[in-house]
Amino acid sequence: MSAIPVDDTQVRAWVQQFESAFNSGETAKADQLLARLESMAPRHPLVLNALGQRYIHRGNSQAAQEVLQAAVALDATNPAFWVNLSAAQSQLGLADDEMVSLEKALAIEPRFLPALLQKGSLLNRLGRTRSAAAAYQAALASIAPRANLPPSLKPAIQLAVNCVRENGEALTAFLRDRLGPTRSGLADEMRFDHCLEILLGRRRPFLPQPTFMYFPYLPAYGFYPRSEFPWLAELEAAAPAIRAEFERVFAQDQDSLVPYVAFPEGVPIDQWKELNHSRRWSAFYLWREGKAFAEHQARCPATVAALAKVPRIEISGHGPTAFFSILDAKSHIPPHNGATNTRLTVHLPLLLPGKCTFRVGGDRRQWQAGEAWVFDDTVEHEAWNESDAPRAILIFDVWNPYLTEAERKLVTETAVGVEEFYGGVNPWQIQH
Repeated sequence: MSAIPVDDTQVRAWVQQFESAFNSGETAKADQLLARLESMAPRHPLVLNALGQRYIHRGNSQAAQEVLQAAVALDATNPAFWVNLSAAQSQLGLADDEMVSLEKALAIEPRFLPALLQKGSLLNRLGRTRSAAAAYQAALASIAPRANLPPSLKPAIQLAVNCVRENGEALTAFLRDRLGPTRSGLADEMRFDHCLEILLGRRRPFLPQPTFMYFPYLPAYGFYPRSEFPWLAELEAAAPAIRAEFERVFAQDQDSLVPYVAFPEGVPIDQWKELNHSRRWSAFYLWREGKAFAEHQARCPATVAALAKVPRIEISGHGPTAFFSILDAKSHIPPHNGATNTRLTVHLPLLLPGKCTFRVGGDRRQWQAGEAWVFDDTVEHEAWNESDAPRAILIFDVWNPYLTEAERKLVTETAVGVEEFYGGVNPWQIQH
């Protein structure tokens, strides 16, 4: 075999033009470029690979296999050569040889998408549907978000999606039958349901991701069980009085409502661009990071009395925080995470004019008037008001009930100490 031409750069440039024309369906142009390449460097591995692609497209499988075998003999390090060889072997019905070629490609580049897709196709043709689904799953997982994929791969990707979905449905049905008798004695089905959905790829796992302080070994709930908060019933009983105070504030104290999102210029807060300094999401504060708004509290005595009975965080300069939250019609609060899982957030809905949705991790819920919930705001969450009028809830924070009294004191001293170290900057906002 002759040596690779000295002007390798020119050969590569012409091969790129051929591949562009070939992948765009410009067969006449591709053939002209290929003829020039054969005259320039007939034994160059890239030229042999291009010739093999053209033979495959024409259905000349035997010729394709021969030139592609010559290509990998000259350069065995290019995974695309092996994948094209496997395609020729597929046309020839040489399944064993096809698998060997694909394994060669994946040994060079384990996440090489064409090889993974071809392997899934081969396994599917061999009737090994479970193994095919696993290969296809690996292929889909290798695709980066918003990747600009060649149109030629899209049919194979759709086959992969279909195979993975069908396999998931079969596995779901199998496990449903198998687990039925065991599930009958399960007290709390939600936790296992979520476990199974994650296993089956139907739910994404969300973990706490605080912007300031992460306290390990606390339960990784999104929404916390009501049983941990015996004071919720009394809070909900006060909801009519709290709502009446909010309605008075909303009617008479519009000048006291401030944008909830208010970052200074120059802060990298892409997700808050639309809401920053906007009253589409506004707040009427009773407390804000430990600061009491006496005039506001005087307007809402029933609300203040109800909040006096909950385990609020009391840290000078940091807590409590309690406010009426107003989200305008047709508005969306984007996904975000809170500062620390040592505290939890409580929502008491007051004004629900229509469909108002809240997501914590993988759980979406609709607010119900007068029914409170408690969640960990360090788990990614977002909210929608899809109605034609403002939505209002009372929001405040409380200690995580799984912290001991001694741990609460240590968290308090740590927060104060970090603020002191940074010269008076609230540490729960440092990461913003």
